[in-house]
Amino acid sequence: MSNVREEIVAELKIAYWMELETVTNYIANSINLDGVRAEEIKKSLQADVQEELTHAQSLARRIKTIGGKVPGSADFRPAQTSLQPNDDTTDVVSVIKGVIHAENSAIAQYNKLIKLCDGIDYVTQDLCIQSLADEEEHRRNFMGYLAEYER
Repeated sequence: MSNVREEIVAELKIAYWMELETVTNYIANSINLDGVRAEEIKKSLQADVQEELTHAQSLARRIKTIGGKVPGSADFRPAQTSLQPNDDTTDVVSVIKGVIHAENSAIAQYNKLIKLCDGIDYVTQDLCIQSLADEEEHRRNFMGYLAEYER
């Protein structure tokens, strides 16, 4: 059972870093984007920052609660290449696609955790189910933006 617990903690840490990296990139893109077409995307990113930060905080608390140690910045390894700020600050579509990619990655990670926790850690599983619902909603919103921008 302790091997599964260690695996759950390791996967929670991955999700934690994903959320924090998303916060960083959402802030950067919400500030860097320019143009009239960017305003709605900027507002949406700014609103999502707090929710993603809340996910990271909840994951951190859960890591600690089940016997893990919340990592510090020295352990961070960036992975979100698709969400890096673009040199073209009016390229709203690349930001939208980057958000969708980040949300898809988070959805996959939460689904992995939900399966891993099944029958073992219902509290962590419930936390991940709630976060999964939020990520699916974020993705749906940005898929709607993408459909509009690609018309």
